[in-house]
Amino acid sequence: MQVFYTDPFPIPLPEGHAFPLDKYQRVREGVAATPEGERAVFSIANRATQEDLLLAHESEYIAAIRGGTLSRDAERRLGFPWSEAMVERSLRSCGSTVAASDHALEDGAAVYLGGGTHHAFRDRGGGFCVFNDCAVASLRLIHGGRLGRVLILDLDVHQGDGTASILRDEPRVFTFSMHGAKNYPRIKEPGDLDVALPDGCDDRTYLETLDETMDRVFELAQPELVFYLAGADPHRDDRFGRLGLTENGLAARDRRVFQACRERSVPVVVTMAGGYGRKLDVTVAIQIETVRQALAAY
Repeated sequence: MQVFYTDPFPIPLPEGHAFPLDKYQRVREGVAATPEGERAVFSIANRATQEDLLLAHESEYIAAIRGGTLSRDAERRLGFPWSEAMVERSLRSCGSTVAASDHALEDGAAVYLGGGTHHAFRDRGGGFCVFNDCAVASLRLIHGGRLGRVLILDLDVHQGDGTASILRDEPRVFTFSMHGAKNYPRIKEPGDLDVALPDGCDDRTYLETLDETMDRVFELAQPELVFYLAGADPHRDDRFGRLGLTENGLAARDRRVFQACRERSVPVVVTMAGGYGRKLDVTVAIQIETVRQALAAY
């Protein structure tokens, strides 16, 4: 299975910054050290092209990112200080999900050890999301005539507002988000199907809700490819999570997703999305387990 990574392209961040940049190399090394890691082909993808980015983003926004002309307010909303390294990482990140989607169609599954940047809108970034990788990759496949239906299955703890906004008028891409009701973003952008969970939601409630919803999601979406945003931030010890899931609960969530895709013979692209554990080791372990399960399933 192809596993793409971008940790060799770090972003310079100020000391104490909330974004857990160190986790990406640790997840890659941790996956490689598992027995299933022998089946992973680790690769660095090309940058996303301008043509692909324009499918989901306005040219003025892309130019502002590339040229470093974001306003101070736009940079603050994005959450990253602008740098050429930030641009490189963002282009590589989007390109990794694009490449993973190509390989998933061939192999049944592919992974990007990052991505799931669902707070990026057509004309702006937000919440550590510069370009919306799953929206770009979905629209590239749809507009290229390679697929007729795509599902974005977003199980990050935060609602995929940018994704819902970008794809609102694209009936061939179905957006599903199951997230914390009172969490970021304050204003939710309605997707095709949204499930909002109460603060403190535990494993049992979460998994029962997912079980009750999964068949309906696939029935409505009728997907030929799934983009799975496997956020670690529903974990009970996540700084920005507010839910109450355990490591075991998140592993059970992943198994359900892969089983649902396999039962329907639908290929899947796995992205890591968010994870901001008070103990970084826990976030890293959760995301290693997600990839390990994908490798074992496919």
